[in-house]
Amino acid sequence: MVDSNSPEETREHFDVDHAFIAHLNGECFDWAGMDNEALQRAIHAQGEDWSGLVKERCPHVFAAAPVFISELQLQQMRAVIAAVEEVAGAPEAKSALGVFYGFDFHLNEQGVHLIEINTNAGGAFLNALLIESQHGLFLYGTAVAEHRLEQVFIDMFRNEWRLVRGDAPLKTIAIVDEQPEFQYLYPEFLLMQKIFEREGYAVHIVDPSALQAREDGLYCDEQRIDLVYNRLTDFDLHQFPHIRAAWDEQQMVLTPNPAHYRRYADKRKLTQLSDREWLRSSGVSQAGIEALLQGVPQTRLVQAQDSDQWWNERKQWFFKPVSGYGSKGAYRGDKLTKRVFEEIMQSDYVAQRMAQPDERKVCAEGAESQLLKFDVRCYVYDGNIQLVVARLYQGQTTNFRTPGGGFALVREVT
Repeated sequence: MVDSNSPEETREHFDVDHAFIAHLNGECFDWAGMDNEALQRAIHAQGEDWSGLVKERCPHVFAAAPVFISELQLQQMRAVIAAVEEVAGAPEAKSALGVFYGFDFHLNEQGVHLIEINTNAGGAFLNALLIESQHGLFLYGTAVAEHRLEQVFIDMFRNEWRLVRGDAPLKTIAIVDEQPEFQYLYPEFLLMQKIFEREGYAVHIVDPSALQAREDGLYCDEQRIDLVYNRLTDFDLHQFPHIRAAWDEQQMVLTPNPAHYRRYADKRKLTQLSDREWLRSSGVSQAGIEALLQGVPQTRLVQAQDSDQWWNERKQWFFKPVSGYGSKGAYRGDKLTKRVFEEIMQSDYVAQRMAQPDERKVCAEGAESQLLKFDVRCYVYDGNIQLVVARLYQGQTTNFRTPGGGFALVREVT
């Protein structure tokens, strides 16, 4: 946001700014494309087994075109992220900060709109591979451009360890997800494993059932686990009491962990972030309040006693399960059947006022051009943007199933 301008001047500035960006995203320019051959070389450099797995498992993980955003849009996203950090407050002493927070935005003519915050956002290492294959032509984030993203991420995990364990040596890392070998982003787990093993760490990619609880902590086979990179979607770990107990007893470092989810990603937080009276009563600065009210669509808890009103207004809202993830169980109100609506009314949901995403024209070689929706994800650590990417898709939500879609490079226009 541009503080030196009046609201009217800022609005006019944004209208002009968005019109130009929408024009760029609505066309296919030879000079704006990405170097696909360089990307393929970077993929194949990871080994034939890995590149073959990417092609087989997630052929649409990388988009065919970059996305343009403006300097003003990036400023607005930064302002929203800073305001969320103000609301979240300082973490407890000697606790991990949480790796790879994903702040997901829709951009349109009304501004930028924070759709949700994820505390276990996947794809960062894959995007690092994508970005670094493109000769530094695309947007990283804030003060990380002088370093390789891969090293930035390694240092982040090391910092998580130091915050809790100080100077004790970090030796073993477990990447934990349910049936990880069947996960869509399993190739990213393998990429992470290779990167961290080069740094001298023992790295295990495991299902929670492969971790055994012993008196002094969690073990994988006969190795004691020092740090768990948590990709589980049971955010409170109710289904995995052995992991929860080891974290509660501080027998290992868990990142992200249930405390991070409660502070940032529980979808009920969005009701607070878009509530002026709550923000005022919580002592949030005026600048923070304005950034949040402009940048977070109104979000409300869904209650069955208001079902008639919800049905009548459903086309204005997007319905999300409180504990949902990856767009599962999320519905656009204008697409709801009566049956699904009744199920929502009897479940724990929030409703977020619709904020339509912008579109990007994709002209893949040998295929007809198509308009795909996109959102913009800021990967954030300790309040700082590490990298900015987009996700192109068709349908209600991001799905990584759209030819020409997937993670997209972001190009800032100043």
